[in-house]
Amino acid sequence: MKYEAVIFDLDGTLLNTLEDLADAVNAALKENGMPSRTLEEVRQFVGNGIVKLMERAVPQGKENPAFDSTLQDFKKYYGHHCNDKTKPYPGILDTLNRLKERGVPMAIVSNKADFAVKELNPLYFEGVIDVALGENEAAGIRKKPAPDMVFRALNTLGCPVEKAVYVGDSDVDLATAKAAGMPCIGVSWGFRGRDFLKEHGADIIIDKPEELENFFENK
Repeated sequence: MKYEAVIFDLDGTLLNTLEDLADAVNAALKENGMPSRTLEEVRQFVGNGIVKLMERAVPQGKENPAFDSTLQDFKKYYGHHCNDKTKPYPGILDTLNRLKERGVPMAIVSNKADFAVKELNPLYFEGVIDVALGENEAAGIRKKPAPDMVFRALNTLGCPVEKAVYVGDSDVDLATAKAAGMPCIGVSWGFRGRDFLKEHGADIIIDKPEELENFFENK
């Protein structure tokens, strides 16, 4: 099937943000006298927003008396260092530019903190992706896997859900697409991998960004 618009996850789909996230986690843990986490541990912790990330990283999670201060230290550090080691996955920028040339509307919907999404999007996707939404539950918009942000992005793009496809790398993305009533294309290069996506019911998995172009009409 050919689609007219695409909603992208950000971390693990368009950008490899893992090292910067891990550095921020460990800076916050160290500041509060807690043991550090490995890169692979942080890989498994991400996907549900920064509160859940730190709940998984901090010993005893929210029950830890220092949880709130550790979370704030993470936000402060990551706010200054969210682009130290982050980079697009190979082939992503070329693929996005070709989709843009074909007139495909694109948006980012992420559980990443909205301030970080708003900072990273123009650095990497200026003039290509016009709609970029991060976690903003304080405004009453539920984070993924609730479909709220997806519907808001599609409304801004002016595209009905039945003509759009969701692209992501995790079980959260698969659940988000299902909640929104739209198909999901899983990407094997992200934080979870092909086997994980298959185990969690992904119908379509691609291994290279350029494969994405096959799913869109020429305009």
